[in-house]
Amino acid sequence: MPNEAGESVFQLIKSLTRSEKRHFRLSADRPGAAEDLKFLQLFDALDQLPHYDEERILTLAPAIKKVQLANLKANLYRQLLSDLRLYHAGQNVDIQLHEQLGYARVLYNKGFYQQSLKMLDKVKNIAYQQQLSHIALLALDFEKLIESQFITRSLEGRAEELASESAGTAGQVSQLHTLSNAALQMYGLYLKTGHARNQQDYEQVTAFFRTTLPPTNVQRGGFFEQLYYYQAHVWYYTIVQDFRAGYRYAYKWVELFEHTPDMKNQQTMLYIKGVHNLLAYLFNTLYYSRFREVLATLKAFAADPNRRSTPNIEALLFQYIATNEINLHFLEGRFTEGLALIPGLLGQLDEYRLQLDMHRRLVFYYKIASLYFGSGDNEKAIEYLTKIIQFKEVSLREDIQCFARILNLIAHYEAGQDEALDYQIKSVYRFLGKMNEQQQMQVAIFRFLRTVGDLTPGELKGAFTNLKNQLIAIAVNPLERRPFLYLDIISWLESKIENVPVQEIMQRKFRAMK
Repeated sequence: MPNEAGESVFQLIKSLTRSEKRHFRLSADRPGAAEDLKFLQLFDALDQLPHYDEERILTLAPAIKKVQLANLKANLYRQLLSDLRLYHAGQNVDIQLHEQLGYARVLYNKGFYQQSLKMLDKVKNIAYQQQLSHIALLALDFEKLIESQFITRSLEGRAEELASESAGTAGQVSQLHTLSNAALQMYGLYLKTGHARNQQDYEQVTAFFRTTLPPTNVQRGGFFEQLYYYQAHVWYYTIVQDFRAGYRYAYKWVELFEHTPDMKNQQTMLYIKGVHNLLAYLFNTLYYSRFREVLATLKAFAADPNRRSTPNIEALLFQYIATNEINLHFLEGRFTEGLALIPGLLGQLDEYRLQLDMHRRLVFYYKIASLYFGSGDNEKAIEYLTKIIQFKEVSLREDIQCFARILNLIAHYEAGQDEALDYQIKSVYRFLGKMNEQQQMQVAIFRFLRTVGDLTPGELKGAFTNLKNQLIAIAVNPLERRPFLYLDIISWLESKIENVPVQEIMQRKFRAMK
């Protein structure tokens, strides 16, 4: 039986809204050849199935023979995409402009050069207004083709005008590609390695960033030039853990959309991602009051009935709001209350399984584990940490992979599973050795957990105090602070020293926040 993940047409049908399905049936349910009727029967059969099953498809649509199924699926997939393109054209300016480019080609082929040029001029004007210079460049290239081959009675000097306009637009497109490449490469680097581990990492990342990002007068650039420039800086400062500098660029990212509100509708995904990154910086700088304000802004946007909605946008809004609601509970030290979020979170993870990649699932598993750990339920924390540890692709979010193992060690200690502790320590050492990931904080925790079993109850408090003092000294180095972003080990040690729940320590610290 084919795997569901490999059945593109099945996944596409399952993602359709009721309105999209109705639109497709209305456009497809017309008198025609037997093949047309068969692909509509295939659509209805796939729509009924909870999982892809070829035997069930052939049972539900007996007119379809097995040898026809592959071709019918390919035909259905093309028909669905064509229908969805028409259905969503009104919400996507780029789809409309590409359609008009197609009209201009039809007019050109008919020999209606003036009509084609008029259509191309309209495409250009809208593309410039929407700052889609790559589409404007396509229209310009087509204009040059017409002007160079036919006498169109254009105004004198049109050739020079087109050449100058093309050169300017091409230069803008080139700069956009350079800036977007820089932003993408910095983001890819963050996904792979997370935060800089040491001075060598810092210097390598900084050199790469300076080489990748070209000198840019960002104030003279258009919307997307500014956006990619800010994005590249956000990822760079995230990696090197300069959260105050990063906050400024995350704020500029969001402010750019506030100054051009039409872009919130045209580029909704980029807007809400910017808000999410701004929240991440506020969380890491412990700016609680501002964090609540920005989170309220994101929730209000999600609740706006007039905003743009697609499955991708809904999945991202779920991801960003859920992540930051958990972070709010972390800031407030309300881990036990935060457990109430988990059932709904798990349900939505299943609902959006086609839209959320494994990177995002790993982050959620770590946050769920942290909620359980902070509330004192170490067994459940271990359950979710194990999901991360057993994930085979260790090159994805090495930082999450690493700190899941660290927290897993502490959870085993807290759960009293001393018999498994020695094995866990050796296993984590081997893992970190392969990744060259050991930092001072990790080494200090390993040494402590390795010897803690030999201590008497009267010696424990002093040992916890000594470890706390070691870690406070380590955290003075900015490049050694990365572990503390994932695991508030200081608060855990304070809870052991004072013999109170860790969330009580966190709540005390919360009351001192601004």
